[in-house]
Amino acid sequence: MRLGLFMMPLHTLKLSYKEMYDQDVEAALYAERLGYEEFWIGEHTSVKVEPVSNTFQFLSLLVPQTKNMKLCTGVVNLPQHHPARVAADAAMFDHMSNGRFIMGIGPGGLASDFELFGTTEKNRQEMMIEAAEIIERIWRTTPPYDITGQYWTVRIKDTVQDDLGIGLIPKPFQTPFPTFCTSAMSPYSTTAKLAGQRGWHLISANFNAPCVVRSHWEAYQAGAAAAGGLADPATWRIARSILVTRDEAEARDYLAEPGNAIWSYYNYLYIQLGRAGARKIFQTREDGNVEDLTLDEVIDAMVIAGPPGYVVDRLVAFIDEVGPFGTLLAAFHEWDRKRLWQSSMRRMIEEVMPKVRPYCEKKLAA
Repeated sequence: MRLGLFMMPLHTLKLSYKEMYDQDVEAALYAERLGYEEFWIGEHTSVKVEPVSNTFQFLSLLVPQTKNMKLCTGVVNLPQHHPARVAADAAMFDHMSNGRFIMGIGPGGLASDFELFGTTEKNRQEMMIEAAEIIERIWRTTPPYDITGQYWTVRIKDTVQDDLGIGLIPKPFQTPFPTFCTSAMSPYSTTAKLAGQRGWHLISANFNAPCVVRSHWEAYQAGAAAAGGLADPATWRIARSILVTRDEAEARDYLAEPGNAIWSYYNYLYIQLGRAGARKIFQTREDGNVEDLTLDEVIDAMVIAGPPGYVVDRLVAFIDEVGPFGTLLAAFHEWDRKRLWQSSMRRMIEEVMPKVRPYCEKKLAA
């Protein structure tokens, strides 16, 4: 089992843009120093508290400052970009990072971005699929290009000059191309099933309860089986909100602090999902009524906070409930108490993973 850091990123309104960007970079570089194996960051254009508008731009800053950590888009919202632009940018970044790149893709998840880019009434999953297919086709072929889809056209025919290299869209460093991943949030996610059908890797969100996470893998397996394939849980990534503290009192006292980063994170999502009529994502029990859900129930079901032994026990129980998987992605929460969160990241590496990793690997091998 690998360990990575997943950053939406999601902050509070009390920080300026510069403070948010600086904190995000510092957290990524701290993860590299500790030995985290993957770093994921998401993108949004029209929301202050999720301020990264271009994942490639952010990740490019990390390339010369990191050596080992995979740098991953979590995710590129494909309906909001022309696929030729994404194909060229991703290929360039793959070369810049010497192949330390995993390409997370998705349909987008923010209503204000849908309005901004004119996708509110469109089938965004359909757009994501078409864009991914076009990107793969660009990477597999050479000019002339003549690709016509429902949403986009890629055409370079009349201006190709092979002797000068004119007309060629860059191809990635990795052969044949970087790994595609997509994220799942809803119970029995259709996106998870799609990922299984297409052989993409899957990421389950940290704001899903174990019963919902388990349903993601069931959907993924169904998709893989429908395509005649076999789902490999070693490719499955699961994000979790984890705070590893010195003792129980430190965790209890932090969670009791008004407006702490964990509370702020889930309160933001709780309000936003409620307004969008999508609170089923927060479902904590298969037979539960999401309309009766409280924020306290959500946090209790989705957050693991306590000393190393307690965190190990909770993660082992989580693995027993959802099944084994290949990568644990610790969710980033704003460093409202920097030393506490840095200590948590270090304890994950030094005290939690040495006990959880062999347990999960044994389950994977069974």
